[in-house]
Amino acid sequence: MFDCGKIAIIGGGSWATAIAKIVINNTKHIGWYMRRDDRISDFKRLGHNPAYLTSVHFNIDDIFFTSDINEIVKNYDTLVFVTPSPYLKNHLRKLRVPIRDKFIITAIKGIVPDENLVCSEYFHEVFDVPYDNLACIGGPSHAEEVALERLSYLTVACSDKDKAESFTEALKGRYIKTKTSSDVIGIEYGSVLKNVYAIAAGICAGLKYGDNFQAVLMSNSLQEMSRFLTCVHPTQRKMEDSAYIGDLLVTGYSNFSRNRTFGTMIGKGYSVKSAQMEMEMVAEGYYGTKCMKEINRHMHVNMPILDAVYNILYERITPQVEIKLLTDSFR
Repeated sequence: MFDCGKIAIIGGGSWATAIAKIVINNTKHIGWYMRRDDRISDFKRLGHNPAYLTSVHFNIDDIFFTSDINEIVKNYDTLVFVTPSPYLKNHLRKLRVPIRDKFIITAIKGIVPDENLVCSEYFHEVFDVPYDNLACIGGPSHAEEVALERLSYLTVACSDKDKAESFTEALKGRYIKTKTSSDVIGIEYGSVLKNVYAIAAGICAGLKYGDNFQAVLMSNSLQEMSRFLTCVHPTQRKMEDSAYIGDLLVTGYSNFSRNRTFGTMIGKGYSVKSAQMEMEMVAEGYYGTKCMKEINRHMHVNMPILDAVYNILYERITPQVEIKLLTDSFR
């Protein structure tokens, strides 16, 4: 059985904090890279993340904190990346220590901007990490519910089944159930697309479309996601698995969903910039929409929902006009 060894968290946001809470319950020690020294100092003083999920308390003696990513990479075997996708490249530019032989797990639900690659593809192509050393964590999972210890189900995907099984041991517990998959690329792209569809759901909510239409929107979103995944990474997968439809539904319907919240503001008439400023958090789907639109220019998959969200966010088509056109395309 593969041994994950010493595990480190890369990132300081809400999902990073939630994963740290889960892992430390099972391993009793983690490394934790955060970019800002002042956040680390406050964390040590308060016993909790000063900016995110402040109700989750940690035993500081169980955590090795550092703002030096090279120190973390040098001393830890399994690296769990949980930074917003737009900032991943900036963190990795600081790397001087090779990561090829590390077990890399991405819990980032986004695409690397400018590269138009999901994170596992980026680590493979840029840092030469073999695919059997790359894994991802799939939902459905809101950090806030993990913090509240509400029952959640996570999928760990890796082409090496032993490695996937090993990391599930660091996650499973009283309120976390786990399963494994080999569909890393599919789950990563699915997690990007569900954010786009959650923005669409939010826009429609802001426009006062009701539950009946939202159900049709989610149904069509799943079909659109399936068409794209089949094109970009054909393999045996069941779209009814929780890593696909479950993650789509929770992100599209939940009040915890920042992408739905962002979309709702757009539907109510906020500009993109004003919505981003008021949220003070990253809605990954905003960046994911542009990346997926650029990727699909080469794939030529029929994706009317993606196109509609892109037109609203980037082409400044009014939501009322664009969503009306979208509704006419549904059956």
